[in-house]
Amino acid sequence: MASSTQEHQLLPNLYAGATSAPPPTPAAHHDSLLSSADAADALSRLLHRLPPTLSLPTRLSSSSSAAATCPPSLSSLNDILSCVSKLGFAQLTDHSVPPELASSAESEAFALFDLPRDKKESLITKSWPLGYGGGDDDDEDDDGVAESFRFDSACSTESSEFALVSLREFARALEKLGLKIVDELTKALGCENPLGDDPNQFHSLLWVSESSPGNKSGGFYPFIIALQYQIRNQKYSMLSDSGWVSVLPHVDSILVTVGDIAQVWSNGKLKKVRGRPVATVGEENGSRCITMSLLITLPTESRVGPLLPKATIGSNKNEEKEEIDEEKNCGDEGQERVFNSFDFEDYAWRVYHELILFKDPLERYRVA
Repeated sequence: MASSTQEHQLLPNLYAGATSAPPPTPAAHHDSLLSSADAADALSRLLHRLPPTLSLPTRLSSSSSAAATCPPSLSSLNDILSCVSKLGFAQLTDHSVPPELASSAESEAFALFDLPRDKKESLITKSWPLGYGGGDDDDEDDDGVAESFRFDSACSTESSEFALVSLREFARALEKLGLKIVDELTKALGCENPLGDDPNQFHSLLWVSESSPGNKSGGFYPFIIALQYQIRNQKYSMLSDSGWVSVLPHVDSILVTVGDIAQVWSNGKLKKVRGRPVATVGEENGSRCITMSLLITLPTESRVGPLLPKATIGSNKNEEKEEIDEEKNCGDEGQERVFNSFDFEDYAWRVYHELILFKDPLERYRVA
């Protein structure tokens, strides 16, 4: 069998459209030799860059005829753990986000996609992961990703022409709700919420993309939970731990998906959704459709690992959390650690740029 290095050299010749690998991760100390995991990641990147006419049988069809399931209904945040633990997603039917605000935010988003490309590119200063990209541009970092805007929760822009009042209010409303969900979820797991009341402990990312026939990837970025308002009767395609699924939430509900960071925090107790659910558009439909996702995520300087149950933290307030993380386990007493801790920035950079579809990016951090 050929070595992983040979595989990396030969794969780009399989398809004419293949390009060079993405930029290196910020962690410069990584080994230069490719591991088997790196080879699988390289294959995933190549498959992302296949011509759109080729069919990938492992991906869920975006046709409107694809069967869709109704997510479990969550009427109270007190039931969040039981609803999301088995599937990694649920729909919140009782919430405070007004439907008028969601519709107004969608209208603002449509107006952004109607702008000339040069105005789109100058609208947001590209400060990864924020910015504009994807679509038919030549940026390798966004190759194979649907055209999108990635805002902070304030929806800050570089132009006085676009205040984006509705998008900002919409993002803030979802952020407020999302933080409540994170708090209830960590409580249900028996762990202390690492975000607390400090706004410096989390980041919110409003990812707005326009769906089109062809089922391009919605893009990947690590998150704790993601929220999407269901404005109309619209199906979403997403990659869960059990494979590609199509869901159809109730109108005016909010689709809540558990991300990779939450799965690590729970020490593997929670199922997850890999990347954002993306609205599916059939070839025969032709109508425009926008996906607006609010991701509750972490600052880039964070470190990710299983959380401690409150009972094991003890009364020593001066004990460093990193030491506790290494010596204690999350969950019930005696439970084995499922994930090793890792650097968030390094992980986020790799997931975002390599657009991993066919291999769980958390696999390399699982305890052998």
